[in-house]
Amino acid sequence: MNHRPNANEYAPYYHTYIGKVPEGKLIELLSIQIENTLTTFARISEEKGAYRYAEGKWSIKEVLGHIIDTERIMVFRALAIGRGDKTPIPGFEQDDYVATSNADARTIAEMVEELKLVRQSTIALFQSFTDEMMQELGTASGLPVSTRALAYIIVGHELHHLGILKERYL
Repeated sequence: MNHRPNANEYAPYYHTYIGKVPEGKLIELLSIQIENTLTTFARISEEKGAYRYAEGKWSIKEVLGHIIDTERIMVFRALAIGRGDKTPIPGFEQDDYVATSNADARTIAEMVEELKLVRQSTIALFQSFTDEMMQELGTASGLPVSTRALAYIIVGHELHHLGILKERYL
C-alpha cells in the first residue's frame, strides 16, 4: 500500500500532483500533511481569508473550499474503484464548484474543522483497503485511475495548493 503508483495508473495530468508527494507511508503522509495544512489555514485571519492575489482568482477561503471538495471527490472515486465498481465516474468542473461553494461567507475556523473531519474519514477509508483494493483500476474523467493513485493525488493536490498559497497569497 505504500508503493507509488505506476504511470499507467493515472492520467498524465496528475503527475504534477503525484510528483510532489514525498517518500513515506501513505497513512503517515496523510496524517502529517493535514496537521501542517490545518496549522497554515488556522493562522490566516478572517479578513485575509477573502484575499485574492489578482482579479478573477480564488480567495484564500475558496482555495480551502476547493481542497475540501477535491478530497471528497477523490475519496468517492477511491471508494468506488476500491470496491471494484467499474462504472465510469464523471469528471467535475472545479471552477463551477468554487463558484457555488459559498466559501467566502463561511469562517476559516469552520472550514478548517471540516477539512480535519474530511481527512479523518479519508484516512479511515484508506486504512480499510487491502493491497489488492489499492491496486484496483477504474475510470474517472474518461481515463484509467487506481485507488492508490487517487490517494497520492489527494496528498499532491493539497501540496500543490499550499505551494500556491505560500507563493501568491501569504
